[in-house]
Amino acid sequence: MLRNLKDLQGYALRTTDGDVGSIKDFYFDDDRWVVRYLIVETGSWLQSRKVLISPHAIGRPDEAAHVLPVSTTREQVRNSPDIDTDKPVSRQHEADYLGYYGYAPYWDSVGIWGAGALPGMMLPEAGMAPPAALSGVGVLETERALAAEQAAQHADDDPHLRSCKDVTGYHIKAQDGEIGHVQGFIVDEADWAIRYLVIDTSNWWAGHQVLVAPGWIQEVSWAENTVSVNMTRAAIESAPEWDPTLPPDRAQETEIYRHYDRTGYW
Repeated sequence: MLRNLKDLQGYALRTTDGDVGSIKDFYFDDDRWVVRYLIVETGSWLQSRKVLISPHAIGRPDEAAHVLPVSTTREQVRNSPDIDTDKPVSRQHEADYLGYYGYAPYWDSVGIWGAGALPGMMLPEAGMAPPAALSGVGVLETERALAAEQAAQHADDDPHLRSCKDVTGYHIKAQDGEIGHVQGFIVDEADWAIRYLVIDTSNWWAGHQVLVAPGWIQEVSWAENTVSVNMTRAAIESAPEWDPTLPPDRAQETEIYRHYDRTGYW
């Protein structure tokens, strides 16, 4: 299922033994275009500290209650590595975080989630023991060692992590000029891959929003706050209009890809 990330902002994060705060933002990987971490404001119980939560731990959203369950405990969140969300996330911090929870590092793998095709989307079923890293008996030492080793090898890398909130508002540059700005992100709940950027073109005509896939992006300039796309203004202007009150279905996606004469990812 595809979901607008804006719809998840403000959702409460519910661990196995209570709530820990609410979602404030997301870090995405602009190399593979996938959400790597949720940024959670913990509130008064942890002195309003910000923490990272990986999609590895996330279960099915409770849309009625605006709750996102995670397969960790409050104590694990309390003791997780500190993060300053006002600064770039280093590879070493990622290694510390992944090692703490026993998650495999992803940056030396062909797949977007390391050896596995998907993060741990589902919570353990009733009666099943959670993974060792989440059960309170300690992290997986082999994963910790692997993460530390690979972090050392890639210490000088740019982790490619960007804040969705920061990129929202970036100007869109088509082949023949600017046309709109980034309004949001559409993510696939199965693997947390970003399938589309929501582009608001109301700078040129009233109320029109369209979707552009990350694969059609040529460059993201963090210095100029722009996203350059490999298409013309006319192609974007005539693209199927997106209704922000409805998640795009496969029929709509097919229409979008057909309009741009591109091959569907599915």
